Amino acid sequence: MITYHDQEWGLPSHDDRHLFEMLVLESAQAGLSWSMILRRRDAYRAAFRGFDIARVAAFGARDVERLLGNAGIVRNRRKIEGAIALARIARALVSELGSLDRYLYSFTGGHPRRNRWRRMEDIPSMTTESVALSKDLVRRGATFTGPTICYSFMQACGLVNDHLVTCFRYRAGDRESIL
Repeated sequence: MITYHDQEWGLPSHDDRHLFEMLVLESAQAGLSWSMILRRRDAYRAAFRGFDIARVAAFGARDVERLLGNAGIVRNRRKIEGAIALARIARALVSELGSLDRYLYSFTGGHPRRNRWRRMEDIPSMTTESVALSKDLVRRGATFTGPTICYSFMQACGLVNDHLVTCFRYRAGDRESIL
């Protein structure tokens, strides 16, 4: 978890594949621990074909059954089908807007939002932006994308900088990005 925080969490990502990966992983985490999902990340990458949006969007019933038999991922039919639905939504968004990145950052005004939290207990579990993202994803057919999951995703991918102001990553997040 320390490595994840220090090298990835909160750094802005603009890569559609990475953004899709994180949406799937965050939705898989619903009701579970993030550390458990991180331990399974490599298995998810293999099972979901490197999170290639077009490939996952083409998954069918046989792929769902294959994934349900994969002990390396969370074997929940609704979450697996939800990941495939997210791929189809992402594919449509790329077709409509040119990128998943453009769609997601539209909820933060087109750029990362920088917060100034001093204490962990000040960080909200959801915001008006995450509620709006959640509502729009659900309207498009997404599941496991409630406002809290969406905010966790926004934090993880640097759409918002929620590192505490005392964290070394607070300022570094302005200069660096994942991809």
